[in-house]
Amino acid sequence: MLSPTPFSLVCAILLCLPLTIIFTITSPTATTTTTIPTQISQSPKLTKTYQKINLISPPKSLPLDDDSLFRLAARVNSSPPCSDRPKIAFLFLTTTLLPFSPSPISGNASSTKLKNPFLYLPTRRLLAHELLNDPKNAMFACLSPSCILIQSFNFTYQTLSRSKKSFIEILDNEIWATRGEDAMLPQVKLEKFRIWSQFWILKRKHVRVVVGDHWLWSKFKLPCQHWDTCYREENYFPTLLNMRDPGKCVPVTLTHRGRFDGHPCTYEASEVGLDLITALRNDRVKYGVEKESSNGSDWSVMERRDPFLFTRKFPPDAIDR
Repeated sequence: MLSPTPFSLVCAILLCLPLTIIFTITSPTATTTTTIPTQISQSPKLTKTYQKINLISPPKSLPLDDDSLFRLAARVNSSPPCSDRPKIAFLFLTTTLLPFSPSPISGNASSTKLKNPFLYLPTRRLLAHELLNDPKNAMFACLSPSCILIQSFNFTYQTLSRSKKSFIEILDNEIWATRGEDAMLPQVKLEKFRIWSQFWILKRKHVRVVVGDHWLWSKFKLPCQHWDTCYREENYFPTLLNMRDPGKCVPVTLTHRGRFDGHPCTYEASEVGLDLITALRNDRVKYGVEKESSNGSDWSVMERRDPFLFTRKFPPDAIDR
């Protein structure tokens, strides 16, 4: 057997080098969205294109202070990699362990424990973490720990993964003054102020808008004058997205509020059964502000028939029924 010469070893290394570059660019930590050519002779162009993309890969450790965390998350790619099975992140804000674990969505979920009653700041933090932790997350569903699925998991996944828009309830309201007279000016005028459900499902690009916002955030993070009628998480997200990208938002929540008596009421376990789930499934979602006979004020949503996917409030022992 012939011994390899130094020249033959160098040639072997040079032949393997382009394959190493391609592996690095297509690895999960790579940040380029450029399609890699199949011809090795084009590898010099790959390096040039890669250097022009000013994105980041998920860091090994995340910053603890909010400003650094949001600044880092705002730099991620606003579009997930092309995939036949895009990921959906289910996010829960909770003071305890998830009451319905295990469940179909708890295995695909992230949660954070609340240290104060205001949901808007921990929600932004959780969104920032999930943007950075997994670049494949395409949609982000914010839910209550008391939420359950009322459709099959497969139906829910197909409904969300095929959507080109976010689902967030956006309603007009005059509680703008509860934040204080002229407190929202000049960023938010009365006619631009929006409210409602804090349970929404956002596309990745809208999540990046949320974590990268400073302009509206500087107003919404201020204390309210009338705290008992001021719910920042129900104001900030709909106002921001209605001002930034209303055409790509369906003004509706896909989380049924369940039995309602001024506030959502918790069902008894004995009430949970097929009849209740069927009634919740058949209930019709409401788009935007209802006016007279039209279901929503925007013609683009009047013909939609989106289903409710979740509901609340269910007790932990309801999972056994």
